[in-house]
Amino acid sequence: MGFYSITSEQTLPITLDEAWDFFSSPRNLSKITPKEMGFIITNTPSPKMFEGQIITYKVSPVLGVKINWMTEITTVKEGEYFIDEQRFGPYALWHHRHGFKAVPGGVQMNDEVNYKLPFGILGDIAHALFVKNKLKHIFAYREKVLVEMFGALE
Repeated sequence: MGFYSITSEQTLPITLDEAWDFFSSPRNLSKITPKEMGFIITNTPSPKMFEGQIITYKVSPVLGVKINWMTEITTVKEGEYFIDEQRFGPYALWHHRHGFKAVPGGVQMNDEVNYKLPFGILGDIAHALFVKNKLKHIFAYREKVLVEMFGALE
């Protein structure tokens, strides 16, 4: 049964502090999630993340079916990275590291998601048929929206 990984990298023409302020606020998640996913935060998270913070959502990843999802912020290293892990939801395993690094002219953001689907071989088939592409679409959408919000590094 497969464990999978997807990575994303983007550089924006903003400061490390601006990037951290935006991405460390759970309330900004809906701004960078494709609208067709019906992403709604269902609890009231603190404006700034902290280790141990629980965030609950409803999301519709496939065919408009609503799924409950709960993640925990397990690690926060201010201005460098944070990690969220699924506690309940559509994956058998979800570990997402968001990294930030100041670079000339802006900030480089790196995401690494390690995940596993439930249902054994059926999960592996679902991954090949649509899950992998859906995750790629989510990161591509986020990249586009962030360029619209913050501009592109020239």
